Amino acid sequence: MKALITGAAGFIGFHTAKRLAAEGWSVAGCDDLNDYYDPALKRARLGELGAAIDFRELDIADAKALADFVKMQKPDVVIHLAAQAGVRYSMDHPFAYARSNLLGHLSVLEACRHADGLSHLIYASSSSVYGGNAKVPFSEDDNVDAPVSLYAATKKSDELMSATYAHLYGIKQAGLRFFTVYGPWGRPDMAYWTFTEKMLKGEAIPVYNNGDMRRDFTYIDDVVTCIARMAKTPPAFGASERPHRVYNIGNHTPVGLMDFIAAIERATGVTATKKMAPMQPGDVKETFADVSRLASEYGFTPSTSIDQGLAKFVAWYRGFCSL
Repeated sequence: MKALITGAAGFIGFHTAKRLAAEGWSVAGCDDLNDYYDPALKRARLGELGAAIDFRELDIADAKALADFVKMQKPDVVIHLAAQAGVRYSMDHPFAYARSNLLGHLSVLEACRHADGLSHLIYASSSSVYGGNAKVPFSEDDNVDAPVSLYAATKKSDELMSATYAHLYGIKQAGLRFFTVYGPWGRPDMAYWTFTEKMLKGEAIPVYNNGDMRRDFTYIDDVVTCIARMAKTPPAFGASERPHRVYNIGNHTPVGLMDFIAAIERATGVTATKKMAPMQPGDVKETFADVSRLASEYGFTPSTSIDQGLAKFVAWYRGFCSL
């Protein structure tokens, strides 16, 4: 079996490529290695993968380059994880999101539309599509027509484009609404990384909304276990059903921001100096995933606690930053 992964040098893409290669898959991947965060980290991930991946540097918004790559690789499944991430960054760099998340997603759909022998497409959506929904836990059946950031709006748009291509061309698809994925080799713009970095340097950490926030933190190993299962087996669709389905992929156990900071304190052995701050534009107070659909269809049972996951991240961080 062969998988093609977009965003293969990214956090989730790297771990997915590593897991599938370990399970005997042939893995191809692409990434534009942009400078949203230090490309050296992305290149280090590729170095860790080594010969396990047939890698091509390309921008998924270049529809022809992507289509040629997909045609050459002839994958059984495409796992589309490339995107311009970050809620706050979208406030000042909106066109980066239009290019990568909208044009890029359309390029992936077109490449899949014309691919021979493709079983299905798995693509990254986001828990951000739920916006400021007050009802928890968030269900895939909830209304998601009120995004509070451009990033969220692009991810909702991706789901709509995918649903349309499923209807028009019969492309089987699974969209994954990721809930705050964290772990070793993660993203430096995420709170768990910046908090760890600042605490180890003796710097104060910003605590938004005065600490009154909760997040459904999901450990990377739990995420890639599920993606690997979905890569082997597409969702089962009825004869009259549009072959497109979205899934929440979270831990189903929200953690308060102050408890999250306390867990990092335990992992690092450092007491945080906290600087209270108001809620940031585009942010939400709480995320909480209803994962019953994923549990029912794929046996998804996240098993990593926040203390276990953060301890593994901090151990990796200490080793990586000492290199």
